[in-house]
Amino acid sequence: MDTQPRATGPTESAGPPDLWTTVDALWSWLDADAAHGGHEGLLLRVLKLSEEVGEVAQAVIGATGQNPRKGVTHTWEDVQGELCDVAITALVALRTLTPEAEGVFAGHLARVAERSSGSAGAGADVR
Repeated sequence: MDTQPRATGPTESAGPPDLWTTVDALWSWLDADAAHGGHEGLLLRVLKLSEEVGEVAQAVIGATGQNPRKGVTHTWEDVQGELCDVAITALVALRTLTPEAEGVFAGHLARVAERSSGSAGAGADVR
């Protein structure tokens, strides 16, 4: 029986990874190899979000078999993974825009939560 501690990478640990530490590590990794920087790099990082949303749509179409030529090509677990990719990509894009991404996100989430707990007519942007 091996009793040596297992080596872990930047996003792998004995417990669940810390969201913002992982987002920052992904941001650093992407920026280290970025072909474009500055304003152009930011725009391309945000544009990547559209690509990921398209992959969610493709997975839903595949999970429901809506393309008669292809039939069922994806599972609902694939859709879940693609939705996670959208969330990760959005958080990395936010981190690209500001080093205060965690605080910006927390503040925005609190405002959305407050709106959603108000009257039915107030309506939040999420359902």
